Amino acid sequence: MTVSRIGLGTAPLAGLFSPVTEAEAERTLEAAWAAGVRFFDTAPHYGLGVAERRLGAFLADRPRDEFVVSTKVGRLLRPGFSPPGTEGFHGVPTDLSRVWDFSADGVRASLTESLERSGLDAFDLVLLHDPDDHGEQALTEAYPALAELRDQGVVRAIGAGMNQTAMLTRLVRETDLDVVLVAGRYSLLDRSAAEELLPACAARGVGVLVGGVFNSGLLAAPRAGATFDYAPAPEPLIRRARAMAEHCAAFGVPLPAAAVRFALRHPAVSGVVLGARNAREITENVAHAATEIPEELWDLLAADATGDGGAEDGRGEDGGVGDGGAAR
Repeated sequence: MTVSRIGLGTAPLAGLFSPVTEAEAERTLEAAWAAGVRFFDTAPHYGLGVAERRLGAFLADRPRDEFVVSTKVGRLLRPGFSPPGTEGFHGVPTDLSRVWDFSADGVRASLTESLERSGLDAFDLVLLHDPDDHGEQALTEAYPALAELRDQGVVRAIGAGMNQTAMLTRLVRETDLDVVLVAGRYSLLDRSAAEELLPACAARGVGVLVGGVFNSGLLAAPRAGATFDYAPAPEPLIRRARAMAEHCAAFGVPLPAAAVRFALRHPAVSGVVLGARNAREITENVAHAATEIPEELWDLLAADATGDGGAEDGRGEDGGVGDGGAAR
């Protein structure tokens, strides 16, 4: 299975941080398709099903063999009240709630309901979604259920998506995952995925997708009030991000471009998943992926990240929206 080097994350299209209209979501998806994006990542969690419905409606008349779609399991949507803005999503249904479920039955129910919401005939990739507090059930029940679905040909590939590296590394070493989606842990500000997760994936032939390359906002706009991992960024991190921005400016490179290219630069990384809420952000993201970064700038950014000259990261420039690879 091959994915475009730039994938579109659909959480913003489902009202993450602020509402997005149906029309604006459709324009964003149109812009992504026109730019050559052919990998789309979604989940029931995103807007209580809104992301899956909007994405499915857009893809309904596109040739099925021209795109790859991933969704996630672990949160079922059930009747219940969710206050407006719950978990950062605005302008979405309030008569549903999220229920954690990493049981085998929960996995199968979640996938069936995602297919119904999206109208798609199948998902190419299905990921365990944030099993942080449900690790044992994810290992002993959810993973075997996904593996069985893969063996049956119901899905093409399986994996896990998380904001931490320890459990992802354990899953890579103890199971037969095809893909991991690691969010926020391989960025200019946080390179922790390079310590164990990325080497483990390379050793076992597991594809790596990187999300959260802007750390939820700080590396897109390092200013007071910026967010880091979906919470207000601490002042020391803001200062580090500003130092990075100044070094980038000296080379005529936008900081967000360096953030995107940093993730794509590692040889274990197949592609990055970037969220966008409008067509302008799509255009910017694609341009960032094509920006050339001088080697001298990488050295300065490594020093900014660690304060002592930097840690080793992957070498080998590569970018653009063209084919990458996500699975064995």
